[in-house]
Amino acid sequence: MIRFENVHKRYPSGRDALSGVSFEMQRGEMAFLTGPSGAGKSTLLKLIALIERPTRGTVLVDNKNASRVRRRQIPYFRRRIGVVFQDHKLLNDRTIFDNVALPLVICALRRKEIQRRVRAALDQVGLLGREMNSPLTLSAGEQQRVGIARAVASRPDLVIADEPTGNLDPALSLEIMQLFERFNKVGVTMLIATHDLELLDRLDHRRLRLDAGKIAKAPTDV
Repeated sequence: MIRFENVHKRYPSGRDALSGVSFEMQRGEMAFLTGPSGAGKSTLLKLIALIERPTRGTVLVDNKNASRVRRRQIPYFRRRIGVVFQDHKLLNDRTIFDNVALPLVICALRRKEIQRRVRAALDQVGLLGREMNSPLTLSAGEQQRVGIARAVASRPDLVIADEPTGNLDPALSLEIMQLFERFNKVGVTMLIATHDLELLDRLDHRRLRLDAGKIAKAPTDV
């Protein structure tokens, strides 16, 4: 599902975010991307979602070479990828329904299909019945659940998440991770960046550790 082959990423400032990164994830796998702040976790996820392009090397997502995707094709490329952000990135001037529906509207789905998918996604994250509320009425954990519903409403093959529990307490963090596990059990490939090692010790999934832009081997790696 994901394959990095000797990937390098240098920003215009001259900073090397990734250096010679190679790894592979199988379809249906769930893995955690770990490492200290500045290790390159966010950059790696951005390369998968084509928010950034590699400087050198090959990034394959579902057998497609991301470097060869033309700019006008990027929206179509991203349709099969759900993205969960640490800070939710919800639109507070729109309802919860509208936030979850946004990627479906962009894909030009019919209204009835959008309604069906949004309600199904909200049901999966335990927020069905609150779709007409404002995100401002929700707790931090509930807002993150809306972000997850938005990511999965399009039925992606792959979900990537960048520090999705960074602003949550331990109990809520575990709930969010268990929610990701539920989606993984129905076949969604999951790659989640986190620095919360105590939380990961409670979960049994592969870890990929980045250190100074390189994949580092560690005793916890599988």
